[in-house]
Amino acid sequence: MRGHWNALSGAGAGAGLGNTSLLPSAVKGQPPRPPAAAGRSHILDSGCLIMSDTLTLDVIGQRIEVNGEYATVRFSGVVPPVAGLWLGVEWDNPERGKHDGSHDGIVYFKCRHPTGGSFIRPNKVNFGVDFLTAVKNRYALEDGPDDHGKEQIITIGKKPVETIGFDSVIKQQSHLNNLQEISLRNCAVSCAGEKGGIARTCPNITRVDVSKNLLSSWDEVIRIADQLKNLVVLDLSENKLQFPSGSPVLTGTFSTLKVLVLNQTGITWAEVLQCAPGWPVLEELYLDYNNIFISERPSNVLQTLKLLDLSSNPLIDENQLFLIAYLPRLEQLILSDTGISSIHFPDAGIGCKTSMFPSLQYLVVNDNRISQWSFINELNKLQSLRALSCLRNPLTEGSKEAQTTRQLIIAKIGQLKTLNKCEILPEERRGAELDYRKAFGNEWKKAGGHQDPEKNRPNEEFLAAHPRYQLLCHSMST
Repeated sequence: MRGHWNALSGAGAGAGLGNTSLLPSAVKGQPPRPPAAAGRSHILDSGCLIMSDTLTLDVIGQRIEVNGEYATVRFSGVVPPVAGLWLGVEWDNPERGKHDGSHDGIVYFKCRHPTGGSFIRPNKVNFGVDFLTAVKNRYALEDGPDDHGKEQIITIGKKPVETIGFDSVIKQQSHLNNLQEISLRNCAVSCAGEKGGIARTCPNITRVDVSKNLLSSWDEVIRIADQLKNLVVLDLSENKLQFPSGSPVLTGTFSTLKVLVLNQTGITWAEVLQCAPGWPVLEELYLDYNNIFISERPSNVLQTLKLLDLSSNPLIDENQLFLIAYLPRLEQLILSDTGISSIHFPDAGIGCKTSMFPSLQYLVVNDNRISQWSFINELNKLQSLRALSCLRNPLTEGSKEAQTTRQLIIAKIGQLKTLNKCEILPEERRGAELDYRKAFGNEWKKAGGHQDPEKNRPNEEFLAAHPRYQLLCHSMST
């Protein structure tokens, strides 16, 4: 995500097989915790689930981690002839599996890939920890040398009571209470935990990164977020989430949320629209790597959206963009690595402005298949466009002279102020437009162009290829 996690980006870590000692607790120079006692069982004894070989809890659909690999539980039961309980899991990485969910001709569960499944014992699996446990593992303060065994007399009612380590408890609670930004990336978070626990312990959190964890459903996300009344930024990337089949009940859970990152969560466009009524003030939405296909127009939802990132969704084409073209406040649209090659605004003729994307100021189309100048010509129809990033496309990579390509783009899009993150100074624009006029002057004349306005009638083919040329001729002659 761009620009929102600078304070959190150094906190990435891995979660071992149920071993929370592998989660970093050092923050701001604090020493790491000592390792857990040798021989600790992989069966979780804290957090959300207490697992054993009897496995009485319903675990179907739960996300798990085994030796750094992630999977979803699809089956729980006996698999003859071997005695005992087995979990049938579908791995995120199908190369980690051995079969398609079948054994000895019996189908126990189904996988999307013929080698995506395995049977494993419950005590080999990390089902994760609750949100608050992960917060404490990462952010709880270490006791100082003066805190151990320190006695203090406090009064409860009229009776003095001797306490040991009371200052340490207060310090811990105060520290967690003051947390505002947290990163729990790759910390095996699987659930909210005890009801109300998050709200009591760290109620002031505004920004949360819980990417690459073991959250398995949107309902569980709601249970966490419902306790964070000031939540502004939420990153859920790389959690394979099950979203509600119908519109969720509006609870006000996300009433303050402005930035939501759902990269690589498996969400569909229909599910985005189903959940969107619960995001009344959302300004930035990131949906990378979800195989998104925009199937319908947002109706009375996403109306506050200023930034939409659809990068790395190869099913998107220009026709789908028409469905989001009237989001009234959309200022930034990121379409990198979607494979898009063309765009057209049929409501606007040559030299006119489109009514589509009325507020769009910044467009990113890097790493695509743009090979025709007609794509750039159409962008001049966007009434508010001020910045463009168009890197690593056939149109820009095929030319031996990158500077010439840059000048042509500047000349073709009159209102552009920034190109590929480099400011366009007035001198550069004047030079680019003058060179453009000179480069195509002979072609213009052959097409019927003339300095005499009464004789100036270039053909439609030239005007389609160079829609700004006539305007430049007029502005430079006056």
